[in-house]
Amino acid sequence: MSASVLYDAPGPKARVRNRIFAVAGSGIILALIAVSIMRLEEKGHLAYEMWDIFNYAGIRQNIADAILATLKAFGIAAVGSLVLGVLLCVGRLSDHRAISWLATGFIELFRSIPLLITIYAVWVGFLTDYSMWALAIGLSIYNGCVQAEVLRAGINSVPKGQREAAYALGMSKTQVMTHVLMPQAIRAMLPTIISQLVVTLKDTSLGFIILYPELLQTARLIASNTQVNGQYPYVSTIVVIGTIYIAMCLALSGLATWIEKRGRRAKTGIKSPEGDTTVVTADATQAVLNTPVIGGADAGTGGGGAGN
Repeated sequence: MSASVLYDAPGPKARVRNRIFAVAGSGIILALIAVSIMRLEEKGHLAYEMWDIFNYAGIRQNIADAILATLKAFGIAAVGSLVLGVLLCVGRLSDHRAISWLATGFIELFRSIPLLITIYAVWVGFLTDYSMWALAIGLSIYNGCVQAEVLRAGINSVPKGQREAAYALGMSKTQVMTHVLMPQAIRAMLPTIISQLVVTLKDTSLGFIILYPELLQTARLIASNTQVNGQYPYVSTIVVIGTIYIAMCLALSGLATWIEKRGRRAKTGIKSPEGDTTVVTADATQAVLNTPVIGGADAGTGGGGAGN
């Protein structure tokens, strides 16, 4: 067995000890779960009646409406955060100091303010009668700042030779950003971007503070207004609503994986302003070598070589 650079490979005694610790730890976790289930059973939280409430048409309709409201706020916030993230990223990388400082100040300000305060401030200050838009705008502002930093890190990770090759082809700064840097940054940082979108989906639960009827607010109303056997079904409601959140996050992650696989099969290239040559952006040296010769003394020779 080869040893890692960071640690030595465990020997026979260490492997046995690790297995013992793993078995003991698993046993403790299973015991805690069993104790928890027994206590819930004793208090009647696992009784059939506690779960039968979800067979009622009214409660099912409330949950369906809450899922729709959650996805609606998330959709607006996801698009808004990505658009704002691109704008803030470009602004922070701008050569104009005023724009760069303004974007940097905006990012640092709203990354430092708790998201709950931002949502509440937007709701109280501007959109008291429109809780969905208050939630979506608050999520867009905070997550847009985070996405801007993610994209900036992706752009800075692109080798400098690629932008130099693009400038050598006669591309403007805007073309370099939109056709060379930004596509590669998005592809490189796609897992992080999707992870932040999953966080955005979960953060829609903060809409309860402004009484927006999303999943968490609906779950609270169901659990506090429905009494079964003299008790409120908080446990069953939490389990059901939590399962729905997990299913939505897994679906979003699966969509991200599918998009990432399709993106890997696609070719990324940069085109010269004349549109005659497409240069694969994987190698800056190759980009310069493939540059078309325009108006030079050897243009005829180059054309003859191509014909040969």
